[in-house]
Amino acid sequence: MSGPAEVTEKAARADAPTRGRSLARVATAHRQWIVMAVLLAVACYAPFQLVPFRVFQLTMVLVYAVALLGLNLLVGHAGQISLGHGAFFAVGAYGSAIMIDRWDTPHLVTLPIAAAVAFALGLALGLPAMRLRGLYLALVTLAIAIFLVPLLKRFEAVTGGSMGLTLGKPVPPAWTGLAEDQWLYFLALAVTVVAFLLSHGLLRSRVGRALHAIRDNEAAAEVMGVRLSFYKTLAFAWSAMFAGAAGCVYTWVIGFVSPDSFVLTLSITLLASIVVGGLGSFSGPLLGGLFMMFVPSISQDVNDAAPGVIFGLLIIAVMYVAPTGLAGLAGRMTRSITKILRKE
Repeated sequence: MSGPAEVTEKAARADAPTRGRSLARVATAHRQWIVMAVLLAVACYAPFQLVPFRVFQLTMVLVYAVALLGLNLLVGHAGQISLGHGAFFAVGAYGSAIMIDRWDTPHLVTLPIAAAVAFALGLALGLPAMRLRGLYLALVTLAIAIFLVPLLKRFEAVTGGSMGLTLGKPVPPAWTGLAEDQWLYFLALAVTVVAFLLSHGLLRSRVGRALHAIRDNEAAAEVMGVRLSFYKTLAFAWSAMFAGAAGCVYTWVIGFVSPDSFVLTLSITLLASIVVGGLGSFSGPLLGGLFMMFVPSISQDVNDAAPGVIFGLLIIAVMYVAPTGLAGLAGRMTRSITKILRKE
């Protein structure tokens, strides 16, 4: 018969693996927060060391990262395919542009309104669209992206038609001492940080757990009591909201919107970029934003006659080397380096 001391020892041994896993998760979380803090410090330092054109490029990386954050939520975490994400990007861009041009609304005020409008539109379109899945859902979202451009051109009195709308950019306050490109960069950085924190909190909540269950196995998720249509629609709306916020900041940075800026190619490029960056990963949207900003320009520099061909080949090459995206490749490299250092 076992004594109290022996029982306690056995319980401690049984509980050791659980405690070890918990400590490992805590250590990983701490490392992630440290890495993010370092990256944020570098991001704040960068615009003071780069020429204005490079600052503009980094600003666009942040804009695309916010849009890809929404697409990652829908595709990477909810397992739903969307080929029309550029339409919600355009809704945010045009919503902000119309408020600034027609009603002289302050730039910062347009951000929550544009995001809310995109959220409402995503919710309205998500209700019927989420009854579909796979190829059928992709075709419906593709149709949304296709008919948007003619629609924007038709209502010329509001959208400016084919000529688009030219707008003033946000002016940096005198007390900041920042140039215009630096001020736009920090505005985009602030929106990006808030968007990433919001997405992180959402995915760690009950909503995130439901989305992961739906992604892994819809039938099993439904058996466990997850309301499929509700959470799918919610994911569609949240995804649209992030895209709308990104479109709003895009309007601030570019100072011009036209229907030709939001053609079907934008939606396809967004989807390709998040796949290359890494679906379902925290850093995937940022890596995808870097890919989306710099790879086309590199392709243009290599060959002016066929940038599309080079861009496609680069996507194939990246996916061949890193099937799980650049985030997965970075993770494997980090683990390999850690193993090597431990052996030494």
